[in-house]
Amino acid sequence: MPAEPAPAARPAAARRRRLRADRARQLADLLRHQILAGGFPGGVLPLEDALAADYRASRNTVRQALDLLRGEQLVDRQPGVGTVVVCEKYPHGLDRLQGLAETLHEHGRVTNEVRTMGPVGAPGPVAHRLGLAEHTDVLCVERLRRLNGLPLSLDLSYLPMDIGGELLGCDLENTDVFRLLEQLTGGPLGHAEITLEAVNADAHSAAVLQAPRGAAVLMLERLTRLPDGRPVDLEFIRFRGDRITMSGVLRRSL
Repeated sequence: MPAEPAPAARPAAARRRRLRADRARQLADLLRHQILAGGFPGGVLPLEDALAADYRASRNTVRQALDLLRGEQLVDRQPGVGTVVVCEKYPHGLDRLQGLAETLHEHGRVTNEVRTMGPVGAPGPVAHRLGLAEHTDVLCVERLRRLNGLPLSLDLSYLPMDIGGELLGCDLENTDVFRLLEQLTGGPLGHAEITLEAVNADAHSAAVLQAPRGAAVLMLERLTRLPDGRPVDLEFIRFRGDRITMSGVLRRSL
């Protein structure tokens, strides 16, 4: 039976393991950024020796970092080729108020499968956010949104009936709700308040998005208002986290 390490050796070994793990995570963050920015031509990463030299890391650190990215299903190893990018993520800006088709128009065609659509009594939190009396009828719309045929997001929207009711005869399968709202109200939308967080996909969301149950999804809650401040569209949007990245420009005000 091997001798147990001396007490002083255990903390030192643990610190070394933690340091290696920290360095691998930090390198994975840098490589992920390069991948998502299209920094590797043809989607093929340099060999491990080249990555180690470029990033001044050990080969073990490079291997651990690549293992992390493989675990995210962002890259994979192909015999005779090397490490290749296997999952494309699409950029979603957070500094402009746009519909999904407007945001991703450079990356392909967005289509919408309307899963449910009709009036419902507004639950208390929904009525409060929309400035309505509790249980007032609102239009509830759930859509599965695809980019180039691949499931990208599951959107649940609540709209006041005096405006949302007009959407019942509109082409929601091929048109952003924002564009339709502007047509119906005769002018541009105003602004939106957003909250973004990561949540685990429940069984229903995972099945609809064709994602593993319990996988992380990006939940965007957005309340959109007309120019006069009236709330007009409350949305709960679940994005597949492996197919979208959120970005924006923040300016410091003094």
